[in-house]
Amino acid sequence: MLPDRTAPAAWRQVFAPVLGSGLLHRLALLALCAAYLQGGLSKALDFDTAVAEMQHFNLEPAAPIAVATIALEIGASLLILSGYLRWLAALALAGFTLMASFLANPFWSAMPPERLAMANAFFEHLGLAGGFLLVAWQDVRHQAGSARRDR
Repeated sequence: MLPDRTAPAAWRQVFAPVLGSGLLHRLALLALCAAYLQGGLSKALDFDTAVAEMQHFNLEPAAPIAVATIALEIGASLLILSGYLRWLAALALAGFTLMASFLANPFWSAMPPERLAMANAFFEHLGLAGGFLLVAWQDVRHQAGSARRDR
């Protein structure tokens, strides 16, 4: 017996208005950027702690790296939310997230029980980087489609 293929189409019709809405898209982008907005603002409001965090990870000179991190986290998030150079900002946060995850979560060199927590954090951040790559991919495809329609 063949599977009923009408059910997925029916469910698609039910969920399409919600899943295809611009509001959901904006909320999803905000959720994706939330940790970076919060992290950047927290670092900006407590700069000494931001510098101490850079020093903890042996990043020198710590103060300029903290400033660059704040600018990247807040600036790229705002670009993503505004839609201006969204693809570039998403690539920047994907790269930053991947680099930071390798730096902060080297689970392969940790001993239990820390290894499990570090591995979980590493792969969660890998998922965030993947989400930003999808945002960049979607934005480039959307722009390419718009350019074809404008011709």
